[in-house]
Amino acid sequence: MSSSKLSQLAETLIGSEIVRLGAEIKEKIKQGNKIYNYTIGDFDSSVFPIPQALEEEIIKSFKQHNTTYPPAEGTLELREAVSKFILDREGIQFSTSEILIAAGGRPLIYSAFRAIVDKEDKVIYAVPSWNNNHYVHFTEGEHVVIESKQENNFMPTAEEIKQHINGATLLALCSPLNPTGTAFTNEELTAICNLIIEENERRGDYEKKLYLMYDQIYWTLTFGNTEHYNPVSIHPKMKEYTIFIDGISKAFAATGVRVGWALGPANVINKMKAINSHVGAWAPMAEQKAVANYLLQTENINAYFNHFKAEVDERLRRIYVGFQQLKVEGFDVDAIAPQAAIYLTIQVNLAGKTTDTHKCLETQSDVTAYLLNEAKLAVVPFYAFGASRSSSWYRLSVGTCKKEEIDEMLGMLKTALTKLS
Repeated sequence: MSSSKLSQLAETLIGSEIVRLGAEIKEKIKQGNKIYNYTIGDFDSSVFPIPQALEEEIIKSFKQHNTTYPPAEGTLELREAVSKFILDREGIQFSTSEILIAAGGRPLIYSAFRAIVDKEDKVIYAVPSWNNNHYVHFTEGEHVVIESKQENNFMPTAEEIKQHINGATLLALCSPLNPTGTAFTNEELTAICNLIIEENERRGDYEKKLYLMYDQIYWTLTFGNTEHYNPVSIHPKMKEYTIFIDGISKAFAATGVRVGWALGPANVINKMKAINSHVGAWAPMAEQKAVANYLLQTENINAYFNHFKAEVDERLRRIYVGFQQLKVEGFDVDAIAPQAAIYLTIQVNLAGKTTDTHKCLETQSDVTAYLLNEAKLAVVPFYAFGASRSSSWYRLSVGTCKKEEIDEMLGMLKTALTKLS
């Protein structure tokens, strides 16, 4: 048997807890079990199809034989369309030289980390959050981790960030946040922006600056009174220090179409372009042409958003109300009122309880397994997003949720909770 080792990076990269849980769920479904699978940060395209007008543009683009390599920075038409889309809907202006197109948000995040972070550079990020720990590992940066609190809707605060900001190179934030579906308030994001500006002014011209990577891939999906805020609208000077990660994946239920964009200072965007061109993670030419045309169709987009957001909101609210009813009935569950994205933050606080077969749920992992085996409910624990292993909070995604199954799922959960003592 070979004992040869691979790279230090490969040997130390942490496997995905979500992938492990997903494999377990697939095996149960294969065995004939019905599972309410709310783990996936994706969409069931039979429930949430992409906009019909976008689909038609993609088909038309392929028929026009748009199948060659795209430019490394993305087609000019798409960057112009993104610029107009962002200006019209967020009120912030980016020229085409400040926009980079890639195959979704992930290669843009990777190239942003690679462009900014050197070995042993401090990277500040909060948990729970999606994949920041892995990107810091890729760049051999220093992990500076803030465990966010329930009372702040699991969003990091300026006060928590402030104590770590000295010497940091990158602050990675996401709003609306995956996995919580919560968002920054104007006041808190303003305080964070002020911190960054003050810190960079203190550093002067020769010290490496502190950049903010602001993942806003879910920004179009806000509900009720929740508003999305961005750093550049709050403080124009933040345009010098902010790299936005954005795209069509969540806004249009188009995760598999693979068109994302980064917005930021031209000097950073140019370095990200060079990195991404070597990786080859371009958005396909046909989809770029199609999205460029679609983003200009204001009426079609508005109609899609109205329907899409209403459908997501209804699922989140019905499940939230169901959890609150279970809480009123005395069960150890809770949920945070939905704000944004496709996620509901739920709490299932059952560690230490005993099942009807006299088995003790000693750890939160035991609780997760119990939910899957007894309630047929699959949700992702916050510890899969870097939070403490003892955290009793979970991400529930409604991207594959069928409305007619919600009451059934809540009934199964209640039955499983009733069996505990």
